[in-house]
Amino acid sequence: MRKMTERSSTKSGMPPGSLVHVGERKAEEPEITIVDYDAEHLTERRAHTIDECVPFRDTPTVTWINIAGIHDIEVLRELGECYGIHPLVMEDILNTHQRPKFEEFERYLFIVLKSLSLDPTAAEITAEQVSLIVGPNLLISFEEAPADVFNAVRERLRADRGRIRTAGADYLAYCLLDTVVDHYYVVLESLAGMIEEVEDQLVGNPSQDMLQRVHKLKRELIYLRKSVWPLREVLAVLERTDTELIRETTDIYLRDVYDHTIQIVDTIESLRDIVSGMHDTYLSSVSNRLNEVMKVLTIFATIFIPLTFFAGVYGMNFEYMPELRWRWGYFVVWGVMIAATGAMLAYFRRKKWF
Repeated sequence: MRKMTERSSTKSGMPPGSLVHVGERKAEEPEITIVDYDAEHLTERRAHTIDECVPFRDTPTVTWINIAGIHDIEVLRELGECYGIHPLVMEDILNTHQRPKFEEFERYLFIVLKSLSLDPTAAEITAEQVSLIVGPNLLISFEEAPADVFNAVRERLRADRGRIRTAGADYLAYCLLDTVVDHYYVVLESLAGMIEEVEDQLVGNPSQDMLQRVHKLKRELIYLRKSVWPLREVLAVLERTDTELIRETTDIYLRDVYDHTIQIVDTIESLRDIVSGMHDTYLSSVSNRLNEVMKVLTIFATIFIPLTFFAGVYGMNFEYMPELRWRWGYFVVWGVMIAATGAMLAYFRRKKWF
């Protein structure tokens, strides 16, 4: 539950716009990559300082600056001053506990979303914050750690596939959003497989360990919903905004991402309903097993009631009992007991009690 209630008090009492990194440090040093391109040319390089980004500030080509590792406050402060990013925006970028959001400024758009991954061994979902600054011919992305989630977009730029090289920074922002949202499907597919496996085990062999796994899956789905649900609103507002930074030709692609998000949210709700019902399935399975055990014990107890009666009668130590001195008395009593047992078993079978 820690990741559900995680908060930080390190900024308590500080003025608005104070740059403090809130979250886990997930990279040794920030990695700054620059991709500058147009329809004819593409330049890709690794930068070591923010000063290397200055020559690309006013170029007519599209520039994509990606920073992986946001714990270095000085690097982000220099970048914010270089590109005129509001201190409150930089504060939100450094706070990795932000919910998905969208804010519109005069010269740029600010988007926050979560990149999700699933550890199949621990059955645990982890989320990393991705922040986007979209300006005219400029896109700046911020990641908590170097990851391969955007590698497909880089490969499309290098290979010049599709219209990505001929479109603007708004289309590049769409590509990054679409890549993150598409990865949600991978997480959901793996999670659905885990839920199906646990559900089968619950029906066949319910145990306390299975119940713990159900509760863990339920927590992960709540966390997943918390990370994805606000993105639907973000994309809806982004699609309807009248800013000149989003071209009309890009709106249709944003609507497509919005549709994907709706599908993902619906799938999450369906999985939540399944997991919520799995607790009832566990209780029903345990109850059924208990009923089967009690039925078997009851049948055995019922069979031995008349046998106990016969044994009790002939266990009495009265001197004048004719059967005690009869030569075949012992065998007759055994025959009566066996016949009574057989009659009861036949009756139980006829009633389909076993």
